[in-house]
This record gives sequence, structure tokens and C-alpha cells, in this order.
Amino acid sequence: MTDTTQSSSRRPDFWRRVDKVWLLIAAIPAAVALLDPPQAWPTVEFALGALGHTAPFILFAVLAVALLKATGAETLLARAFEGREVRMILLAAGAGGLSPFCSCEVIPFIAAMLALGAPLSAVMAFWLASPLMDPAMFLITSGTLGWEFAVAKTVSAVALGLLGGFGVRLLANSPVFTDPLREKPQIGGCCGAQRPFSGKPVWKFWPDPARRAAFWGSVRENGPFLFKWLLLAYLLEALMLEYVPADAIAQLLGGEGIRPVFLGAIVGAPAYLNGYAAVPLIDALLQQGMAPGAAMSFAIAGGVSCIPAAVAVWALVKPRVFAGYIGFAMLGALLAGLGWGAIA
Repeated sequence: MTDTTQSSSRRPDFWRRVDKVWLLIAAIPAAVALLDPPQAWPTVEFALGALGHTAPFILFAVLAVALLKATGAETLLARAFEGREVRMILLAAGAGGLSPFCSCEVIPFIAAMLALGAPLSAVMAFWLASPLMDPAMFLITSGTLGWEFAVAKTVSAVALGLLGGFGVRLLANSPVFTDPLREKPQIGGCCGAQRPFSGKPVWKFWPDPARRAAFWGSVRENGPFLFKWLLLAYLLEALMLEYVPADAIAQLLGGEGIRPVFLGAIVGAPAYLNGYAAVPLIDALLQQGMAPGAAMSFAIAGGVSCIPAAVAVWALVKPRVFAGYIGFAMLGALLAGLGWGAIA
């Protein structure tokens, strides 16, 4: 007689190990083949072609991030939280808008900075800017949406950091931002970093076996990560272009003025799957009539409120501070969208 108890107990462990993104990637062509067979191969062909177009940007981005990891260049980030408060805000916004490090690595670093007395204003500047842009994001954005959009988003990321940093400095004594930390902040992270951003960078890293291992470890981690999310995004883009009426997108998010920009921010906040996956989705929405300003507000609001970025903030600060974080994000998204809409 078969031991059903043992097999059923293994089933939850199996589903925990399975990457749900890869399951979704496999399910999309299968569903199209079942419901609309003639469109199945064009959907796959579109996704693979778009992925091939983006491949050089992905490769360069993966190698660049691996180089920064192996040399320990992230240690330079700690310098943004030294000196006078205004200087800290300026440097933290700039560093946040350019740093290539994920939220889980930043959590213990920010927890340490807050515990050592770094002002919340500088931390807020970094928090708002950091999820919006990094070297890999810049390359993928420029390859899909153009250099102009990528540069404008980078500028918007830094500007949003400055808005939040100086806004918190101005309201530092208000009930919202006093005593910001949770009693027991959660400083763990998925990367397992215990003492990040410490030490000095070593630019000639290749002779060091540990640093070589860090380089290849970063390549093995980030390469499949970007490949997976972008393949999913291009499949979703193919579905959107084929099945979502362009007139509906143009009617909802097209046109001029503040309305499409505001709706872009509102839609962008819950719609973000992943910062990299959002780029092809924005491209599809633009092709279907989305206003340029709405695309920028979608990118900014969604990037700041996406789950990894939001959890990094929620884990450390009280809900009222988190509400301020989201408030600055929405205001910055509106301003960025209106600015880009006027230029584009």
C-alpha cells in the first residue's frame, strides 16, 4: 500500500522550491496555444526577439554589477552618511540613484546608520532614490525606452531623493517623523549580508580567490534573475499588444495635462511586478497610446512602492514614517511625470 502521508508531506516542500516566475513563463505560451493556437508561436517569437535585442545590455549590466561586488565598491556608499546633514542629503540622493545594490543588502546598512545617529532625512533621500535606478536598470531602460527616458528617470530618481530628504528635514519635529524606528527593527535580508558596506574597495580583485568567487557568484545570481524577469515581461508585452485594446489605453492614460500623469502614478503603484519587468510593460503601454508623462509617473511611483523597496522601509520604521515615504513617492511621481510630459 502506498504511503500517501509521506508523499503529501513532500508536496508543500516541492511547491516552495519551485520558482513561480518560471511556472508563469511556461504557462503563458501554453494558455495562448490552448485558447488562440495561431498566436502561440508569434507570442514566443516576439518575447525571444525582444530578449535578444536586450541581451547586450543585460550582459554588460551583469558584468558591471559583478565587478562592483567583487571590488567591494559598495563601501563608498557609507561616505554619503558622513558630515553635515545637508551634505548627507545631497550625497545620499545621488548615491541612491546610482547604487547597484538590492533592498535586502541595504536594510542592515540603513539599520546600522540609523542606530548610529544618521538623520532620517538622509536615509529618506537614499530610500526614495535607490529602487528607481541602478546601472543595470539604466542600460535596460535605455535599450528599450531610449537614452532620453533613462536619463530623465535617473534625474527624477535623484530629484525625488532630494525632495524626500529636504522634506523630512523641514518636518523633522513633526509628529510624523519624530522617533521613526520600530522598537525591534527587522534587519535580516535575503542576501544574508551581516556587515555590508564596511572596509575599503580593492580594485585589483582578480588575484584574490574570494573576490573572484564573489564576481562569478554575482554573475550566476544576476544573470538568471534578469533573464527570467525580462522574458516574463516580454511575454506579457506580447499579450498586451495583441489583446488589450489600444483605444482603451489611449483613452485612460493618453492625452495631456495632469489627469493621465495622476492615473499613471495610481496604476503604477500596484501594477509593478519588478523594476526590470516594468520596462517592457511601459514600452507596450506607450505603443498603445500612453502619454509620456504618464509613463514616467508610472515608472517612478511603481518603482518606489514595489514590494522589495517598500518592505525595506516597512521593516525598519513606524507606519507613519512609511506613510510619509509613500506620500513623497506619489508627489515626486506626479512632478516627474508633469516635467517629462512637458519635455517629451
